[in-house]
Amino acid sequence: MEKINRLNVVHHLRKRKLLIAINCVAALSIFFFGYDQGMMAGVNNAKDYYDIMGFAHQDPVTKDPIITNSILQGGIVSVYYLGTLVGALFGGWFGDKYGRIKSIALGAAWAVFGATLQCSAQNHSWMICARLINGFGTGILNAIVPVWATETAEHTSRGQFVAIEFTLNIFGVAVAYWIEYGCSFYKGGESEFVWRFPIAFQIFPLIVLFGIVWLFPESPRWLCKVGREDESRYVLERLREDGPEVTGKAEAEFQDIRNIVDLERKNAKSQNYLYMLFGYNSGKLHTGRRVQLVIWLQIMQEWIGIAGVTIYSPTIFGIAGLDHETVGWVAGLNQITYTLSTLVCVFTLDRIGRRWTLYWGSVVQGICLFLAGGLSRVSIDATDAGNTSRASHFGGGAVAMVFLFTMTFGATWLTVPWLYPAEIFPLEVRARGNAWGVVGWSIGNGWLTLLCPVMFAALNEKTLYIFAACNVITIPMVYCLYPESNQRTLEEMNLLFAADSIWNWDAERNYRILVEQNPELVQAAGRGQSVVDPETGIRKPSRNLSLDVNAMKTVSEDSGENEKL
Repeated sequence: MEKINRLNVVHHLRKRKLLIAINCVAALSIFFFGYDQGMMAGVNNAKDYYDIMGFAHQDPVTKDPIITNSILQGGIVSVYYLGTLVGALFGGWFGDKYGRIKSIALGAAWAVFGATLQCSAQNHSWMICARLINGFGTGILNAIVPVWATETAEHTSRGQFVAIEFTLNIFGVAVAYWIEYGCSFYKGGESEFVWRFPIAFQIFPLIVLFGIVWLFPESPRWLCKVGREDESRYVLERLREDGPEVTGKAEAEFQDIRNIVDLERKNAKSQNYLYMLFGYNSGKLHTGRRVQLVIWLQIMQEWIGIAGVTIYSPTIFGIAGLDHETVGWVAGLNQITYTLSTLVCVFTLDRIGRRWTLYWGSVVQGICLFLAGGLSRVSIDATDAGNTSRASHFGGGAVAMVFLFTMTFGATWLTVPWLYPAEIFPLEVRARGNAWGVVGWSIGNGWLTLLCPVMFAALNEKTLYIFAACNVITIPMVYCLYPESNQRTLEEMNLLFAADSIWNWDAERNYRILVEQNPELVQAAGRGQSVVDPETGIRKPSRNLSLDVNAMKTVSEDSGENEKL
């Protein structure tokens, strides 16, 4: 394929090896995302940092920071999420127009610029601008990387590949924690190196990402969408075929993609972000419904308690009787078990599906939060009564619930809200659709970053009950509104969301009817149907495809009448 650079890895790797290589690049971006998320927790506690930013001073006895301007402290952190929101919207538009590879390179370059500004910040105004810029680059990457990963993976293992990437996400959080923990001992923790080095460290993976992404293939689905069909077919053959012998698997998938491109353009007019949000001009594609689903799934990912537990866990560790130094390494141990727990999702997500993964996560997380809140209260009351032994025992139980909660979250709710938006949108607007998911994540994170300190100050451990209740709410929410995307090709998603009803059971019933009426749209990935006539070797012509069940019935009835005549 002369149109693709000869240095591109697509010429040198095939099938699983090529998929693994693509996954490694995607994981590098997700690692940066995790590192960037975890980094600010340690930076905020560095003496030189909060002295320069002017939101705290050090307690002369305990050496802990005493916050004097919580709005400034929270604002520096939360403005990052404003950047990710805007960056995601821009990245989604850019990715649909100019491709996934160029978007990833742009996001990496922008994030390098933002990280450089952050590690050289001299005052809080400088830092706020730097955080905003860094968030913009992160938003671009978050909008595009999951889409690139899902568009290249096979539908039978799509969840597994994305779950592996998010193992690297939490590994990034853990790396950030331990780097900052180690730096905190340098010169008594008062040197500017304590916070500038951890911020600067993220520049290295970003430079590597920017350099190597140019050597990787563009999404075959995007190539087909923009009319570069020869390149699309070639990339698919390298991704799906074991050798030069063509089995028809790649060709079947290619024809599915081409058919769905034609169908999308017939069923919906041009879509901008505003049209997508309200479903205007989307016809039977129902993009408005899909946008609402991914926004609220990401918001609920934050409200089920991960942000609250992260903030409150040091307090719980303190309640258990752990001293300041012990709290540091116990929190680090929690990050390690959190990372390992994500491997559970790698092996279960494509087996039990997205919905059941969320179900069992919500049940276990809700129980953990109710127990953590109750045990914390008993421990606090015991401490007030002078019963340190009882306080320590019940506090230890609360610590165990924190560990179990974060492990369960890593095995369930961490991955699905990032995978689902990258799966369910039409090809024509897939990057922009995934960007709406990042918008939901930005809203949920930014909202809680500002609210959590206020909630815990007013309600203390009772805040955990609110998060536990949110876990309960997610169970009927997922059951009623979120169709299963597992083991279905990206092209089948338009059939899955073609029903006019919002309810999952109606979507599934309508999907089964459309599959029978439109076999040309679901012939890929080992379904045993060939798109090539075995006698002539010519591709079979497609019928008049439609997402309207009633329209197809009318066509069928008319055909029957003609046959009678």
